[in-house]
Amino acid sequence: MRGFMAITKALSDPNRVRMLLALRRSELCVCQITELFGFAPSTVSKHLSILHHAGLILSRKSERWVYYRLPDKSASVAVREALDWVHKSLTKTDEAAADAKKLKRILQTDLAVICRRQKC
Repeated sequence: MRGFMAITKALSDPNRVRMLLALRRSELCVCQITELFGFAPSTVSKHLSILHHAGLILSRKSERWVYYRLPDKSASVAVREALDWVHKSLTKTDEAAADAKKLKRILQTDLAVICRRQKC
């Protein structure tokens, strides 16, 4: 029951759902996620923490950057079904399309440049 409640809590915020949709395309650095949504780094960290706690995303650290990605097939059935539901339900929305377009530009920018802009 606890895992289910963590997943539903994580999916209850539209910004966290948008983050999941953005991660559907590829692994992203925290600075890229911050750039995409324009939130304060602390806000992004809080959202990512909730998603991570629910098992909806995984993280890894490389040098000074932390990257997030969706889990693979080894994730629980509940996590896989929740991610599939989000993707099927919302991928074709105008908001998801706008995020994807902006993300495409962000992915073409060097991480160091994004980090300097954000003063991280």
